[in-house]
Amino acid sequence: MEIILLQDLDELGLEGDIVKVANGYARNYLIPRGIAFEATPQNVKSLEQRRKKIELRKLKAKEEAEQLKEKMSEVLVQLSQKAGEEGKLYGSVTSMDIAAELEKQGIVVDRRKIMLDKPIKVLGEFEVPIRIYPEVIGSIKVVVSPKEEGE
Repeated sequence: MEIILLQDLDELGLEGDIVKVANGYARNYLIPRGIAFEATPQNVKSLEQRRKKIELRKLKAKEEAEQLKEKMSEVLVQLSQKAGEEGKLYGSVTSMDIAAELEKQGIVVDRRKIMLDKPIKVLGEFEVPIRIYPEVIGSIKVVVSPKEEGE
């Protein structure tokens, strides 16, 4: 079934895209939640009329993402964790920890956008990529240091 997306979805496409998906996925999930509607000839014509508004919105969102990328390049996230003798952490640093620390610094990022392959389990400095917008990927520096006994 062909559908027209009403919002951006990482796995499918951007708002206004016409994509082909399984009938059940469209009927049971996308259409009832207002994420998409069926690509009938009438709906495609109405999409063409709204296309300019959608393109302007996409351009504005991409510009904002570029500005956030510039801001993020200067961000340093410092986390303290309990560590063993060889610098291995007793726990781990996850995308949730990074997102919480970024929020404290005034940058709100969905934790699912933080592209951390696996949790950080050792002390040190790490470059962590963050998908801000589909074509815009920024990165932040994360420093994991040992937690002092008094903390």
